[in-house]
This record gives sequence, C-alpha cells and structure tokens, in this order.
Amino acid sequence: MLTPPFLHKGDTVAIVSTARKISEKELQPALKLIENWGLKAIIGDTIEAEENQFAGSDDLRASDFQQMLDNPNIKAIWCARGGYGTVRIIDKLNFSTFKKYPKWIIGYSDVTVLHSHIHNFGIETLHAQMCLEIENKSPETTESIRKALFGEDYSIEISHKDYFASSGIYSGELIGGNLSVLYSLCGSASEMETDGKILFIEDLDEMLYHIDRMMINLKRSGYLKNLKALVIGGMTQMKDNKVYFGKTAEEIIMELVKDYNYPVILNFPSGHIPDNRALIFGREIKIDIQPSKIKFQF
Repeated sequence: MLTPPFLHKGDTVAIVSTARKISEKELQPALKLIENWGLKAIIGDTIEAEENQFAGSDDLRASDFQQMLDNPNIKAIWCARGGYGTVRIIDKLNFSTFKKYPKWIIGYSDVTVLHSHIHNFGIETLHAQMCLEIENKSPETTESIRKALFGEDYSIEISHKDYFASSGIYSGELIGGNLSVLYSLCGSASEMETDGKILFIEDLDEMLYHIDRMMINLKRSGYLKNLKALVIGGMTQMKDNKVYFGKTAEEIIMELVKDYNYPVILNFPSGHIPDNRALIFGREIKIDIQPSKIKFQF
C-alpha cells in the first residue's frame, strides 16, 4: 500500500463536506486545532452550502472535493461531517491525479465510502473523527490524528479483556469502517476485498435486527470467512423493536463468527464514541494480544 506524504508545519488542509450541511461556525474548534498544529486550513465551497439535508447539490459536493483532490497545494482533505451523501458523489469523482499524487483523506462513518473506494487503488486513508464536534472528543482522539498525519510513532494500547483469541501477535492490512456503509457498498465498484485482512466495524443508531441482517449478508457473501482478525468498535445507540430481538449488537456479531479461527476484539476505542482513535486504513498493522492488554502497532 502507498502511504500519502506526511504533513509538515505550514502545510494546508482542506475542509469539505461530502454529505450533510454544516456551518463555518461549527468548524471553529477544528480550525483552531489545525492552527495549533502549525497547519493552514482552506474551507471548501460546500461549507455553508445547503440543499435539503445535504451540503449543496451532488454536483457541488463532487466538484468541491475534486478541486481539493487535484490541488497540489492541498496536503490533506478533512471531511467536515458525515450523515449521508458521499455515495451519491463517488462515481462523479476522477481519482487519476490523486493516484499519482496521493494525499490524506480523513473522516469516518459516511466517509467509509471514500475509504473503501480508495483502498482499491492501494492508497492508505485515515479513519478518524470528522471536524464536527471534535472539541467533544477525548484528548487521545485528537492526538491520534496528529500523530498519524505527521508520521510519528503511533500505537493504541487497551487494557481490557474484551477479546476472544489466544495470546500472540496477529498481523494484516487494516480495513473497514461503518458497517451500514460497508453493507451498502457490497456488489459495487467501491467494495473491498477482505481475505487475509483485519476488518474493523462500528455503527450508530441502528435497529438490532438490521445489524443481524447486515452481518448475515457479509457472512453469506464470504467477507467474514478468511479474515486475520475482526475488531469491533463502538456499537452506539442501538435500537430495538417492541418485540425484543434478544441480543446486543456484539452478541449478534459474535454468534455469526464463532466458528471462524481468528481473534475477535470488542469495545475498541473507535467509532461514534467520545474516545474515537484514528485508524490508518490500508496499513499493515500488528496486534499483540496479551492476557491483560492488547496493543495495536501501526
């Protein structure tokens, strides 16, 4: 996999919205953070734009992102927020210049569309907190983004026992993102190959039976069969019917992968949670599982 150039002080980061609308006022904490890192920010035409729930029309969101992709002075593109809408513009984008001169694409949730699509070009991306509400996230959240972007030594260590695996070191390319989005990409040009890789999934505000349906589809399609490991992040604000489904999201997932011989790690600090650590997708990582702690080395 190709790693985009790491950032240096004085570099410029573009902020755009590929999905829902957002105001410049909502970006102020992120703009201040970018400045504190010694970087410059440029705000795209989609900020303050509006078409119903979207940050402007599909054509505007596509052209805004395209300009930032093709601008050689932009070293990273940080998505302002998620919601829904990135899949509506993905086929309008031309990645020919980006493939020659890659740059960091930053975001999560709906931005999973970009992570998955770009993964097929053999280029790393950064699954990380969007600009929106970054002031409400843990210090570890922002520091993980900074370390990843500036190419500093980066690892995540957790000290809980929410895993199902033998002690040892497991390695593989890290891929994944939002479960609902990954499910929606199945069968499209943006779906990714999972064999021999470490799959990360998270989700927000889903019905529990939807989680079951999506996971069964991934299993029947072969996406879960040959993983090196499965990492489950925040399964946040799950919903149920009046007639209860009877299992949590984590229990649903564990039941469907119990016959596979790879480690499964639960409650990983990434996703729609206060502690949303950055993950370098496409990077070959090592997972060191010990009886009392787990270390992810990027």
